[in-house]
Amino acid sequence: MPHFVCLLAIALTAAPAMARAQGAPAGPLEPADAPVAVLNVALYNDQANVQEGSDSARAVLSTHVLAAKLGELLPGQIVPGAAGRAAAMGPLCNAVVACAREAASASEARWVVLAKVSKTSNLIWLFTGQLIHVPTGTIILDDSTELKGEPEAMVRAGTRIFAERVARTVRAGGVTTNFPVQP
Repeated sequence: MPHFVCLLAIALTAAPAMARAQGAPAGPLEPADAPVAVLNVALYNDQANVQEGSDSARAVLSTHVLAAKLGELLPGQIVPGAAGRAAAMGPLCNAVVACAREAASASEARWVVLAKVSKTSNLIWLFTGQLIHVPTGTIILDDSTELKGEPEAMVRAGTRIFAERVARTVRAGGVTTNFPVQP
């Protein structure tokens, strides 16, 4: 039992250091109402066992859910035109951090949200999303969620959950709540 207590004490002591080591900011990077650029969700289905014409509808759905949920949770903070600017910069701009930062910066956003839906099979999709601090390029959130089941419902759920995390983090100025914080 003393060995367990010692390991637990080490783990609790190391948690704040692990959070800092993983790039979590020590304090807010931006005000809670900082502007956010939301780019169109990218589709990746090159590795899928079957590619179908309807696959692109999943990315369109995810884009709609992401923009709507963030618009609801961060009213007045979503900058218009960033997705169009990114699309004009190239077909992969919504998936390349440097390009996305440039498009967001031109829109005067302080945060940019990138996401991708990837198809593995008809029943297994992967949602990945990132929240990036535009001025520094720091990746604040880097989420990945495996979506199993009926694709439309799972894409909706995975995207909504990511949007909620993004909103909480933006309102906290970029400070995530992934790790316990010691006073």
